[in-house]
Amino acid sequence: MRLHRLTITAFGPFATTEEVDFDALCAAGLFLLHGPTGAGKTSVLDAVCYALYGAVPGARQSPGATLRSDHAPAGTPTEIGLDLTVGGRRLEIVRRPAQLRPKKRTKGFTTEKAQSGLREYDAESGAWRALSRSHQEIGEEIGQLLGMSRDQFCQVVLLPQGDFARFLRADAEARGKLLGKLFDTRRFAAVEERLAELRRAAEHRVRAGDDRLLAVAQRLAQEAGDRTASPLGNRAASPLSDRTASPPGNGTAPPLPGLRPGDAGFAPAVLEWAAVVRTGAHEWSDITESALSAAESRAAAARRALDAERELAALQERFAQTRRRAEALEEQRSEHERVRARLERSHKAELVAPALSLRADAEEAHRSATAEYERARTRLPANLTDAGAEQLAALEGNLRQELGALDAARRAEHRDAEITSERADLDRQARADDEVLQEAADWLAGWESQRGALQDRIEAAQEAATRAEQLAGQLDPARHRLEAARSRDTLEAAASVAGQRLNSAREQANTAHEHWLDLRGRRLAGMAAELAARLVDGEPCAVCGSAEHPGPALATEGHVDPAVEDAALEAYRHAVEARGRAEREHAAIRERHAAARAAAGESTVAELAALTERLDREHTEARRVAASTHAAREALGRAEREYEGRLTAQREADRRVAARTSRRDALEREQSALRAELSRARGGADSVAGRVAQLADRAGRLAEAADAVRAVDTTALRLKEADGRLAGAAFRAGFDTPEAAADALLTDTDRRGLQHRLDDWRAEAAAVADRLAQPETRAAADHPPARTEAAEAAHDAAERALRQASSAATAARGRRTELGRLSRLAEAEVRALGPVREEYDRVARLAGLTAGTSTDNERRMRLESYVLAARLEQVAAAATVRLQRMSSGRYALVHSDARTGGQRRSGLGLQVIDAWTGSARDTSTLSGGETFFASLALALGLADVVTDEAGGVRLDTLFIDEGFGSLDDQTLDEVLDVLDSLRERDRSVGIVSHVADLRRRIPTQLEIVKDRHGSAIRQQT
Repeated sequence: MRLHRLTITAFGPFATTEEVDFDALCAAGLFLLHGPTGAGKTSVLDAVCYALYGAVPGARQSPGATLRSDHAPAGTPTEIGLDLTVGGRRLEIVRRPAQLRPKKRTKGFTTEKAQSGLREYDAESGAWRALSRSHQEIGEEIGQLLGMSRDQFCQVVLLPQGDFARFLRADAEARGKLLGKLFDTRRFAAVEERLAELRRAAEHRVRAGDDRLLAVAQRLAQEAGDRTASPLGNRAASPLSDRTASPPGNGTAPPLPGLRPGDAGFAPAVLEWAAVVRTGAHEWSDITESALSAAESRAAAARRALDAERELAALQERFAQTRRRAEALEEQRSEHERVRARLERSHKAELVAPALSLRADAEEAHRSATAEYERARTRLPANLTDAGAEQLAALEGNLRQELGALDAARRAEHRDAEITSERADLDRQARADDEVLQEAADWLAGWESQRGALQDRIEAAQEAATRAEQLAGQLDPARHRLEAARSRDTLEAAASVAGQRLNSAREQANTAHEHWLDLRGRRLAGMAAELAARLVDGEPCAVCGSAEHPGPALATEGHVDPAVEDAALEAYRHAVEARGRAEREHAAIRERHAAARAAAGESTVAELAALTERLDREHTEARRVAASTHAAREALGRAEREYEGRLTAQREADRRVAARTSRRDALEREQSALRAELSRARGGADSVAGRVAQLADRAGRLAEAADAVRAVDTTALRLKEADGRLAGAAFRAGFDTPEAAADALLTDTDRRGLQHRLDDWRAEAAAVADRLAQPETRAAADHPPARTEAAEAAHDAAERALRQASSAATAARGRRTELGRLSRLAEAEVRALGPVREEYDRVARLAGLTAGTSTDNERRMRLESYVLAARLEQVAAAATVRLQRMSSGRYALVHSDARTGGQRRSGLGLQVIDAWTGSARDTSTLSGGETFFASLALALGLADVVTDEAGGVRLDTLFIDEGFGSLDDQTLDEVLDVLDSLRERDRSVGIVSHVADLRRRIPTQLEIVKDRHGSAIRQQT
């Protein structure tokens, strides 16, 4: 391909028409395309690409971008023209993109469609010949001549060196993307994708089968609980982890924790495990029955032990309270001695008081004590009115002791209320379960009839489907007979009309025949006159041969000439043809009529229409009924599921009723014992609190009466002794002075208080001693502490174990049947899964091999990568030819299919061979200048390989679009030397750069100048 001339109008930054003479530029072999940034250097290359392919390079074809210059006048159309030689043909391409233009008659703009034109130069005539104005035809023509796509052209003609520098350092995946676009290996990728799709489809079928088998296995695991080891590992057993553990001695299946759906041994493991589960289910059922009997015995023993421990705990608590009271009395002993001593001194002081005062005081005290005693006696029972102080104090102590014993009764009364509340809850639960049982019983009572009705509905729908098929088989023939009958009646009338036309045609033919024969006879009769009319004097007669014609015959009247006969003959022939057509038409109608009559029979149209309508109506009704088959099956399925739910609810309710019965019996026994104890503790009171109030009131009265008795006794004694102690009271009292005796005096209130305290202490001491002397209390104290909580825990555990054993026994019986059914279902799924898994294994091996994931593919190369690796090897060989020239024989590029480590795939590696060291190293280790040499050589090598792939089209013009400004002076010299060496025969290289130093080194230049009105092109050759 050689470029000759490029014309750019209103394109990109160019406002007007600009022209590039490539013949003049390429004559030097190396030319420079330069200009300031943004002037439009790359737009020149875009124009070449657009002229060839109708689109700019992909990297610059942004969505919504417009190719029209913003500087161009409104009336100037955007147009690209390219004159080139390709495939030995001189062509001219002119393209106009879609653009806005001013409307011709009104204001505003209208969109003008894209236009293209292709011409070819005829060397013989020296003129251009138009080839096509179709975008598609021009694109196909150019594509066939160039042999490469737009992406390939942009890669091998407009060499973007930066891309190849990245290509050198890229990984296998990035290299594969570029090579795949250039060499079009989509068909190999399509093979990979197709095999992957087949693998996914087969995998989906295997996974569906595995999922169905997994669902059956999970249902087996759910039904079996954690009594057997699931082959699914944690995935199937996790939902069952909270179930009751099996009793000791229960057999388990061999664990298979490593198997998962999709493993080869998964299906056999499930079948083997299912067999073990079934065996374990039978054993488990027998074990649960034995466990139920043992649990009942343990529960009864635990209840007896709990009652004994509770009684022992009550006695031990009573003994402990008594010991605490004794310890409290011992702590009060010193106070008791002090009070007693003070009272004694008070008594002595009273003897020292003046005799008269003492006598008067004693008398007044005795009178008051007597009145108080009389008042206290009125509040005492009749049998205690004459009781002494000690007796009353003893009775008060007994009442105080009884009050202390009522603490346990308070707790018992609280427990009685709790039991009453719990029994009320049980009654509410019982009513709810009774409603559930009644509702389930009512529903189950009608189950058989409901199921029968649903089955009858299904059978009716199935019969209707059969009937619909039968009616469909009858309906089509009936419709055909109806149509035939209608045709028969129509054709019968048509046959009559055709018969009439046939008769008329026959008559007309006969008449025409007779008319022609008549005319023919008449002509034959006058034939002599007709021959005589043709005689010529001197010429022989056609009949006799004589040249003399003495008496030619004359035409008679009615003579028929040949024209009239011919007209009659033609009329006869037309009549014969009309008769033939009428005969054929009549025969066809009769044949159709006979066929219609044979198809319709002798039935009338009305009869056949009625029959067809009846069959159609019955067929529609049968289809309507048959259409309800699915709904009927769904209804039966819902009813059966509801039936199972009702049975389950009924069994659960029965279980709860049994459990509540046991609990209610236990609560009734406990409450009976508590109420017997409370009855004894309450006495005649309504409650324990009332009894406590009664006893407290009675004890207070007794204490008051005891004080009154003692007061009377005391005052009487004082009154009796007052008379005898007047003289030597102070001496006998042992006081040194009367003041000392006065200081020791106490008031009556103080003395009574101290005396009450002494009496209370003595009464409490007597009560404690009595309580400690009781044999049953002391015997209970000698025992170890009661273990009530342990007994309650053991009793609760026994009750739970009994409930669990009962539930386990009930569930084990149903589990055994269900596991058998599920095992049969698993066997069916395994049989169906075998062929599907074989197909998946075959397809998966092929897909893995082409995708590079199979272990058989040692280098993990995909099929597309394998093909691209061959292309890359060609590219490396072609690039090495130039790279060795650029590097003075030091460097060479080689393809490597070695794996890069880890899981990364092989096939698209590149290495550089350093002839100085003899070692191979990665291309990423090259320096900046070395990278430029290698990437340039790689780009040119790739251009050669792609050109060969495209059919060997020679590329006479190349463009290198590279940022030379990043190179230092030495490297720039090396680059220019390399580029200068690229100028082979009839090949030119254009460098796109704005580096100032290149303008001094390259004389042939194409300069892009920009200003505010748009860019312009200046060419220097």
